[in-house]
Amino acid sequence: MAKATTKVDRKATAKQSKQSKQKTASGEFLSLGEYAHRIIAKQYHRLVKQEEGVLQDKDPEHLHQMRVATRRLRTALQVVGVAVKLPKPAQAKHVQALTKVLGTLRDLDVQIAALQNEYHPQVPAAEQKLIEQAIKHLHKQRNDAFAEVKSALTEKRYGDLKAAYKTWLDQPEYTPLAQLPLEAVLPELLSPLLSELLLHPAWLIAAADQSGDGGETLHDLRKTCKHARYQAEFFTEVYTKSFEAWVNELKQIQENLGIVQDTHVLLGILADDVLDSALADKMPKLNHAIQQQQTNAMTDWDAMRLKYLDTKFRRSLYQMILSPSLSSLSTSK
Repeated sequence: MAKATTKVDRKATAKQSKQSKQKTASGEFLSLGEYAHRIIAKQYHRLVKQEEGVLQDKDPEHLHQMRVATRRLRTALQVVGVAVKLPKPAQAKHVQALTKVLGTLRDLDVQIAALQNEYHPQVPAAEQKLIEQAIKHLHKQRNDAFAEVKSALTEKRYGDLKAAYKTWLDQPEYTPLAQLPLEAVLPELLSPLLSELLLHPAWLIAAADQSGDGGETLHDLRKTCKHARYQAEFFTEVYTKSFEAWVNELKQIQENLGIVQDTHVLLGILADDVLDSALADKMPKLNHAIQQQQTNAMTDWDAMRLKYLDTKFRRSLYQMILSPSLSSLSTSK
């Protein structure tokens, strides 16, 4: 009986897979299931491609790319999760756990690089010594963080995650929604992220109010922009150039807010681990350089936030996601 049940399940899965790949005679029917498989496969392969480089720990770019891949994979699962049935080890919470471990190490790399390459050359010798003290402290933290990453990438849980994805990619299982045309469901997939973005309270915060609670709210908008951008990037090939331009705009907003957040984190590190007095008193040149970074990153913020509060612009974004263009998209991609 068990063998018969397995055979039936395989037939059902094969039927769903076939349905997810069907198209019309014109070649314009691309299903949600096929596109989901394409997105998940791309992000998974990007992830595992970086594994060896991360473990060698010679070039921080491998870590950066692996962290980005885990974020994108998790986002992909959130977007197309309604269409797929994944094994438990492959589900989003396990990807998120890996992202968190990689993120701790990556954040330290960012701060070390900023201190070494950007700020150290700008300040006098006395301040350079304090920066070197901070870098030394960060490297100690990095050693612990790398040990966590190495453990995460060599333990059974990560092996189970990879095995689960290999199995699913070879024999994908779908929900009934997978057979729907991608074009028909795109507005429903993208509308939630657009609503989350446009209803964020950070658009009400002026550049002059970025400290304190305002800074925390802007940092949260950065994460929302990143999430919206990753989701939207999955579909740039099925929309017009205007859509791609909007995605690039989100990326720029995210990067600018990221610069501000990184400077706040750096100030906290210096205050907690290096200085026993105000940064402006002990390291005036560094303080000035950090403040200038914040100012430069927020130069266009007030114009941008007013744009995103404008009713006509907000409506144009909704109109844009209602008009996908799948004519140039091949099911063989």
